[in-house]
Amino acid sequence: MRSICFFFQVHQPYRLRTYRFFDIGDNHNYYDEYLNRSIINRVAERCYIPMNNLLINLIKEYGQAFKVSLSITGSAIDQMQQYAPAALKSFQELIATGNVEVLAETYGHTLASLKNEEEFKLQVKKHSDKIQSLFGVVPTTFRNTEMIYSDLIGKSVADMGFKTMLTEGAKHILGWKSPNYLYVNAINPRLKLLLRNFRLSDDIAFRFSERRWSDWPLTAEKFAGWLNDVESIQETVNIFVDYETFGEHQWESTGIFDFMKALPGEIYKQTDFQFSTPSEISDRLQPISAIHVPHPISWADEERDTTAWLGNDLQDEASDSLYSMSEKIKLVDDKAILTDWQYLQTSDHFYYMCTKWFSDGDVHQYFNPYPSPYEAFMNYMNVLSDFMIRVNRHIEGKKVQSVSGKVAVVTKKVAALEKKTKVSVAPKNKSKIKKEEKKKKLIKIK
Repeated sequence: MRSICFFFQVHQPYRLRTYRFFDIGDNHNYYDEYLNRSIINRVAERCYIPMNNLLINLIKEYGQAFKVSLSITGSAIDQMQQYAPAALKSFQELIATGNVEVLAETYGHTLASLKNEEEFKLQVKKHSDKIQSLFGVVPTTFRNTEMIYSDLIGKSVADMGFKTMLTEGAKHILGWKSPNYLYVNAINPRLKLLLRNFRLSDDIAFRFSERRWSDWPLTAEKFAGWLNDVESIQETVNIFVDYETFGEHQWESTGIFDFMKALPGEIYKQTDFQFSTPSEISDRLQPISAIHVPHPISWADEERDTTAWLGNDLQDEASDSLYSMSEKIKLVDDKAILTDWQYLQTSDHFYYMCTKWFSDGDVHQYFNPYPSPYEAFMNYMNVLSDFMIRVNRHIEGKKVQSVSGKVAVVTKKVAALEKKTKVSVAPKNKSKIKKEEKKKKLIKIK
């Protein structure tokens, strides 16, 4: 039996409100509460809750024969806790079935793996702790923000103890090789790699409702037939898509839910594939080779690189300014500042600054609250300027408190010494005064 792995990314960023120059230094409310609440509730209603229910029903129907994997970002979890608790509860019910593997990633869906390895590891730990506390599972498979991967990033992930990682089956990396095998990291072969079959994944994620597509309409029967056409020696097909594909990017009216509901039955009827989680595939299959990725890749755009987030001067200036504060952040113990530090690193902020529209323009515009990348840059830099002021004030305040504390200790010691001096000297002085007064009285009597 060969394996098919369905992985879904669940992510919602905190979107920034319009932040003007006159707010800097005075107003620290960075987020558009109305927009964030509206979007998370809309996506919960259209996608999260109905799709979770659909998967639960498939699990009830097929039992252990049907499995999927999820990666839920910390920012998405925080927004569900804040605005859409019913959606979070539905994820907990889905994961409690035991048929869902939950993957680790960076807490705020950030680019830390490209900028600061220490910060990267801290964020991954924070995310894993959150997953364990909410869902009762410990992630052993890792999926980086936007599937970003390189040999060095893979080594860091292996150092953190993960045994498997997901990334893109990019053509310029694989060459003639197929993504339908298990691979390993070129530096540390203990880390196994599952690669996304981007053609079959994008057939669902992007082309499903495209009427100009030569293969429209896509049915479960047709998709299973394509899987059946995969050479029998190829061991696994990995379908990785945004969870929001179901009901949000592809509306219910397109038939996307009906497609997913019918797919397992067609796969079992037509093919020799079985549904597996990343960990199961990693344990069962033997890697065929290492893949060499000297420069970071991702699952974004036609280039499958990182230029969607770090491809122009605006993005470089914004990200460099942000991560220049990494050392100062180590001195901060204010929860609100540390939370903002996480959210301001979210990759979406830099994605909105992208200037390479062309064929990927519609993708970059989806959920984008800004009319242009330049507006996105200016607004972000205004927020970041205020954030820098807050960090500096906090650190200076801690220094003042530290000095004040030292002065207080010294003052206390001086006061103690004065008290001790008064206690030891005063009785002698009083005794001497009494003797002198008594002597004077005797002289007067005589």
